[in-house]
Amino acid sequence: MSKEPVAVVGIGQTRHVAARKDVSIAGLVREAALRALEDAQLTWADIDAVVIGKAPDFFEGVMMPELYLADALGAVGKPMLRVHTAGSVGGSTALVAANLVAARVHGTVLTLAFEKQSESNAMWGLSLPVPFQQPLLAGAGGFFAPHVRAYMRRTGAPDTIGSLVAYKDRRNALKNPYAHLHEHDITLEKVQASPMLWDPVRYSETCPSSDGACAMVLTGRAGADRAPHPPAWVHGGAMRSEPTLFAGKDAVSPRAGRDCAADVYRQAGVTDPRRQIDAVEMYVPFSWYEPMWLENLGFAEEGEGWKLTEAGVTELDGDLPVNPSGGVLSTNPIGASGMLRFAEAALQVRGRAGDHQIPGARRALGHAYGGGSQFFAMWLVGAEPPAT
Repeated sequence: MSKEPVAVVGIGQTRHVAARKDVSIAGLVREAALRALEDAQLTWADIDAVVIGKAPDFFEGVMMPELYLADALGAVGKPMLRVHTAGSVGGSTALVAANLVAARVHGTVLTLAFEKQSESNAMWGLSLPVPFQQPLLAGAGGFFAPHVRAYMRRTGAPDTIGSLVAYKDRRNALKNPYAHLHEHDITLEKVQASPMLWDPVRYSETCPSSDGACAMVLTGRAGADRAPHPPAWVHGGAMRSEPTLFAGKDAVSPRAGRDCAADVYRQAGVTDPRRQIDAVEMYVPFSWYEPMWLENLGFAEEGEGWKLTEAGVTELDGDLPVNPSGGVLSTNPIGASGMLRFAEAALQVRGRAGDHQIPGARRALGHAYGGGSQFFAMWLVGAEPPAT
């Protein structure tokens, strides 16, 4: 039996800030969920199931928060599923929800991801000892900086590339009212003069710590026909994972990322991603990951990703806009960061991205990764229903 086509008919997110002291976690998630329902012009009664995701429970110290959030999400008496794949969880949560609709297990599903980092200390929560290495890490940046250095050595990329990405994404964020960082006085010189945190990653080339949530309403063809606004159709979606450490692991361009992208492109009939995809919402918590993922996702040949960045290809008005919303570099509620990438891709093809809308965007890629570059989740959404 063929799969049910899956459509995104509602999207809601909170305004992302360093600390939402005015709401509890339940209040935060309900805010995003209600906005998604309003966008879809549906009520809780129309939702058949809820799929929720977040990063590790020790971030806030609330174990199994989905149990106490069921009431806030209208899930009492309904199936509720929790997903966890580290930093990629927002993406994988959306994919689990999409698969429930595609398999006709549920007709309409609310999916949501969140993080309230102000009630935790993710920096030190992520400073876990790595087997067989000196305990010198401080946060995720300490883990990923050596991978960036390896990329620079491998490709000959100049050390200015990271600052170009950060300058672009922070300027894009100024067009996104939901973004956390709105640095109106941002200049390339200020980025380049910011303190070095993990060589070669500077302070302004890193993501913030945000409180926030994102929700989407997914449904099948009948629900899409009733939607008040144009839906985004899921043309392909996939998850892949690999061990954190193994002999031959390529930390610069992980095999799981390449395989995941290849599977999504196959499902969507994409043979030339650079030409066939109009916008990319890419998980870039440290600016150097833009050129690295451009290669990993097949938008550039090996060693050529940084040249696209340097040439302005990934700018808002470039041939391949990357992170029109400002991306993870401007907004990072870790558990929701991946879903924000998926949702922002959907907003682009719905033509509802506001001031950061890419004119004529018909196909967009949402991308998330997590852990030690071992979890990947991606989807490709389009303005037209997928070919049957």
